[in-house]
Amino acid sequence: MTENALTPADITDVFLDRYEAVIGLEVHCQLQTESKLFARDRNLFGTEPNTNIGPLTLALPGTLPRVNKKAVEYAVKMGLACGCSITRRTTFDRKNYFYPDLPKGYQISQDKFPICVDGGIDISAKGADGVLADRRIRFHHIHLEEDAGKSVHDGSDTETLLDYNRAGTPLIEMVSEPDLRSADETGAFVTEIRRLVRYLGISDGNMEEGSLRADVNVSVRKKGAEKLGTKVEVKNMNSIRNMMKAIHFETRRQISLLENGEPIYQETRMFDVESGETYGMRVKETMNDYRYFPDPDLSPVVISDAWLAEIKAGMPALPHELREKFVTHYGIPAYDAAVLTDTREMAQYFEEVCAKSTSYKAISNWLMGPVKSFLNENEGDITKFPITASRLAELIELSESDVVSHSTAVQKIFPVMLTEAGSSPREIAISNNWIQNSNTNELETLVDEVIGFMPDKVAAYRKGKKGLMGLFVGEVMKRSNGTADPKLVNQLLAQKLQ
Repeated sequence: MTENALTPADITDVFLDRYEAVIGLEVHCQLQTESKLFARDRNLFGTEPNTNIGPLTLALPGTLPRVNKKAVEYAVKMGLACGCSITRRTTFDRKNYFYPDLPKGYQISQDKFPICVDGGIDISAKGADGVLADRRIRFHHIHLEEDAGKSVHDGSDTETLLDYNRAGTPLIEMVSEPDLRSADETGAFVTEIRRLVRYLGISDGNMEEGSLRADVNVSVRKKGAEKLGTKVEVKNMNSIRNMMKAIHFETRRQISLLENGEPIYQETRMFDVESGETYGMRVKETMNDYRYFPDPDLSPVVISDAWLAEIKAGMPALPHELREKFVTHYGIPAYDAAVLTDTREMAQYFEEVCAKSTSYKAISNWLMGPVKSFLNENEGDITKFPITASRLAELIELSESDVVSHSTAVQKIFPVMLTEAGSSPREIAISNNWIQNSNTNELETLVDEVIGFMPDKVAAYRKGKKGLMGLFVGEVMKRSNGTADPKLVNQLLAQKLQ
């Protein structure tokens, strides 16, 4: 590198405007089956090392694999959710490489006949130009394979420990086409994949625990060019934020190399969280290096019409279907629908409340407002929310029908309901004298008292200082101990002040 060579930090928007990033993903998702893909060993995260292992996981002589039917069903569900073609006769292959955490010396995977082909996911994200747009990111295929074990360094520089609990865990690997063009698009794509696997109930999608992780293939080319650049793979990204940071750096690193007239090597790189940079790990293997061949111990898996129909019948409503339903059936804005379908559980809770009340927009506002604030503050999710759907619906109806004011419902009744599971919102309001006073005669008396008490303010209001209306309303509310109906108070004041 010459003395004046560009570094990734030197790559500004001027340089970025000349190039286009081309990004493809290989997303690995652990499936939540009770047992492993080809063995009866438990498929369970967080247990003591080397406790969920048996003769087959350890590849002891004489052991033979058997396909986990539930794992096949889960893979088909993901394929159906993404609009893939389902391979009706699928086979398994041996992917040969030697690594300490791979007991057999090969990984059982799928090469020639992956279980799902084509398909894709729709995303809404900022592209390379910074403009928000809807795009469809295509899949090349989705295939089943077993996970490897885990190397544990445990702070030692001299030895590595091996935990084989994860070995044999069923995975689906989702291989995208190189359709992504920015870090934002990539983040949105993985977010939607995580949402889908959680909706389907096939994985918890927990990236921190490794249930969902991705290898990111990044290349750059001059804008307008058709030929792809040399791709670099960044391995084992286990957070969406770090994945986006890695793409941000790697794009600029490759542009700086091209601007300096230096070659880009096809290699595997890792991402350093502390520095925010990628670094070289090894030269990238080619497909031939793995010496794929059909696994002689496993028969083809045939997916019959009846089995496929059964899997389709068990599919839940998907996020995009619920978003459309919430907009068309409940009449709430698209933004609200997107927020409320972020998780399957929140979408279900929304519909449960809607079954008890027709104030759909108010329900949406409550879930995105007070309810979401409570969940965020308590690091919880809607499944642990202490207020049932029917009780929340009753509270919303009290507010919408002006039996209690909205501020009373949010600031007084709602906090009590969070701690008192037995009492109904109406009982709480009655016992605390929070029922809104809509008696016109009583409120008219209070309004007259306030007007008579503030003659100078009344004169100023009549001369054009309309902002004083809030002062008058506040004084009436104060004299009623907060029980006056503010809408009626406003009407009476407007009439009398004129």
